[in-house]
Amino acid sequence: MRKTQREKGLIGKRMPEGKKFFLVSIPFVIFVFAFAYIPLFGWAYAFFDYRPGLSLLDCDFVGFKIFAKILNNKNELIRVMRNTLAMSFIGLLGMPLPVIFAIMLNEIQNSKFRKLVQTTTTLPNFISWIVVFTLAFAMFSSDGLVTNICKALGMDVRNNLLGDNKHVWIFQWALGTWKSLGWGAIIYVASIAGIDAELYDAAHVDGANRWQTIRHITIPGLYPTFFVQMLLQISNMLNNGFEQYFVFYNPLVANKIEVLDYYVFRIGVLTNDYPQSIALGMCKTIISVTLLFTANRLSKKVRGESIV
Repeated sequence: MRKTQREKGLIGKRMPEGKKFFLVSIPFVIFVFAFAYIPLFGWAYAFFDYRPGLSLLDCDFVGFKIFAKILNNKNELIRVMRNTLAMSFIGLLGMPLPVIFAIMLNEIQNSKFRKLVQTTTTLPNFISWIVVFTLAFAMFSSDGLVTNICKALGMDVRNNLLGDNKHVWIFQWALGTWKSLGWGAIIYVASIAGIDAELYDAAHVDGANRWQTIRHITIPGLYPTFFVQMLLQISNMLNNGFEQYFVFYNPLVANKIEVLDYYVFRIGVLTNDYPQSIALGMCKTIISVTLLFTANRLSKKVRGESIV
């Protein structure tokens, strides 16, 4: 059929694909610029002896005095960095768990059961840390469900996990893993779906069993994704988050649970030392960016591809 004059005109005025994607991305670019770049002007407060209620121009310029003050509190800073890096290293050691879970999920033959498991394990990611703390308190406090069961079985339970200073790192890592395991596995499930199905067919023709297929096809296919995720995790070693450690903070575990993000909050909000908290945030940002570009160079050398 011949196209009408009107249809030809509409086709001629059709917007190019690149322009469409650009227009769609504009709101997100504005969002990132507004919440990630405009606040950088607040870094100026780290160089002034700022007092709430006064204009920045009315405050005394002190240069790097605030940064020197941070270095003078060596013992406190070392303790906070120890907690931060310890949680990050434990997180790095636990990185294979989403990969293993994604592989196990992919091996479930029943599609309905697989979707049920994936949905159930992804839901905790959307639960607030306040709700997680409420559940943990109901289960692991001195009168919690798990504690009472252990006591009924004759086990010696002196300290509850919420106040156990020795195992607080492992406990917090376990809670974080439970909350993010299903969500973290999504990217690996997508990577498995992108592996050429002909490779699996050829392996089955050659007589490979399920374990051999996973070992020689699935795991090598997930290696690039895992490597990129690991490098991004390395670049985020100083960013443990705030909400989890805020809600689980208590005097019994304060020495082990205070990470850098919570320390910045305590200095800035609880003690009203805004210049020092901003200076700490600046140092954290600069170190994180440095780690990111270091990881990017490492990726170029090892894989021949950059991640930035």
